[in-house]
Amino acid sequence: MTERAYHHGNLRAELLRHALEAVDVAGADALSLRQLARDAGVSHGASARHFRDKQALLDAIAIEGFGRLNAAVREAAAAEAPFEERFRAVGLAYVDFAVTHPQILAVMYTAKHDVDASEALRQVSHAGKNDLVAMIIAAQSAGAVRAGDPDELAMIAFASVHGIAALATAGLLGETPMTDAVASVIGFVWTGLAAPA
Repeated sequence: MTERAYHHGNLRAELLRHALEAVDVAGADALSLRQLARDAGVSHGASARHFRDKQALLDAIAIEGFGRLNAAVREAAAAEAPFEERFRAVGLAYVDFAVTHPQILAVMYTAKHDVDASEALRQVSHAGKNDLVAMIIAAQSAGAVRAGDPDELAMIAFASVHGIAALATAGLLGETPMTDAVASVIGFVWTGLAAPA
């Protein structure tokens, strides 16, 4: 490809696509702005107009990653099903993303905590938690989830699901099949959330 292919403003999207693929395969340490420019068939100067440095690129990767993760979780949460089924689907959607894109997930959380993280990244990184809190509030109103601080309940649920995802991606589940471990953790968390019969 040549720079002429990008007159309509899609060079940034093309660079970001190449960057996501590169991180997925080899992680953030292998990411190079010069290599991305070569992969896209443009000069380094052309790519620098969209990403001033590697940190800006990592910020953009994290924003895209959180956007994709949030979309998958929201789709699971929007199903016409009881809250328990929706909660399980949300947990599975999170773990599926984490296991499929562990290197991107690592960039997402590292970039989110960087002192130079953009406001856009801060907002999109909190959207998933906000959605989970809203889901818990709705479930409490419907009598499906026990009373309690929805922020605290969301934090416990997130920590548990993120934890099993981290163990799965690191290969630390031992002989336990990943699907069984994930289902057990999500089921255990739901038991703790569910309103008393």
